[in-house]
Amino acid sequence: MEQTGTIPSNRIYKARIFEMIFSDKKELLALYNAVNKTDYDDPELLEINTLQNAIYMSMKNDVSFIIDSRLSLYEHQSTYSPNLPLRYLLYVSDIYANITKNENLYGRKAINIPSPRFIIFYNGRDPFPDQMILKLSDMYTIGEEDTSLELTALMLNINPDYNQELLNACKTLKDYSLYTARVREYADRMSLEDAVERAITECIKEGILSEFLLKNRAEAKRMSIYEYDEERHMRQTRAEGYEEGEAAGIKEATQRLNQLNRLLAEQNRTEDIIKAAIDENYQKKLLEEFDL
Repeated sequence: MEQTGTIPSNRIYKARIFEMIFSDKKELLALYNAVNKTDYDDPELLEINTLQNAIYMSMKNDVSFIIDSRLSLYEHQSTYSPNLPLRYLLYVSDIYANITKNENLYGRKAINIPSPRFIIFYNGRDPFPDQMILKLSDMYTIGEEDTSLELTALMLNINPDYNQELLNACKTLKDYSLYTARVREYADRMSLEDAVERAITECIKEGILSEFLLKNRAEAKRMSIYEYDEERHMRQTRAEGYEEGEAAGIKEATQRLNQLNRLLAEQNRTEDIIKAAIDENYQKKLLEEFDL
């Protein structure tokens, strides 16, 4: 029986539609070809090595695989996170550890490992360009030009109005983009469950992810509700944090000005109080004078 209503949160991990779609080797190869402008046609060339249990149980990566001695790690994100390079570092360390577990890491012979490439497929609400590079070095406490450890990840915006060449090169990725955008659009004006049901029905009728949605309708519906709920929760959390920070900033500024006015009043500097109220630069000068 299909479940309805709110989907309970799973702190360990919940499968997502992106991962479910592209865990199919045929679809994953088509995505790889679109990203890299290659023309591989044998899905069996792909060696899937997606982490089942990463260092942190809540940090399971979406899709990782090797083809032609290259290691690709793909992540889907509906909310931007500047921490992905660090997460990628943890992922790739686990993968390399697994690949080389039977090798002599202390030997004189160099061990060959596949060269990595890190790709983020982003389709959140916040505006970002077609492409954006995220660097591990941007997270370092001390910035250095010649860092000893760097990791760069390419973030591709896959919302419907972005990266048209990429989306046109991979129909399934384009369909995924259209489907998620439709869920988001309908959820803004009706219940989430109704929005997902309407999006699924329309997409099947219009040939958008139709084969996948027909085969996995109930599960796709549950996952879509969960994913959108999670995305909305994260947006609300960020908004609340911003509002709290803004309120705290206003309170602090008000306390500083009140203290400044008290100090000026104690020195009978009434004219300075009046001038500071209408001249922001003069107000800043007085705050510096009293080290406030």
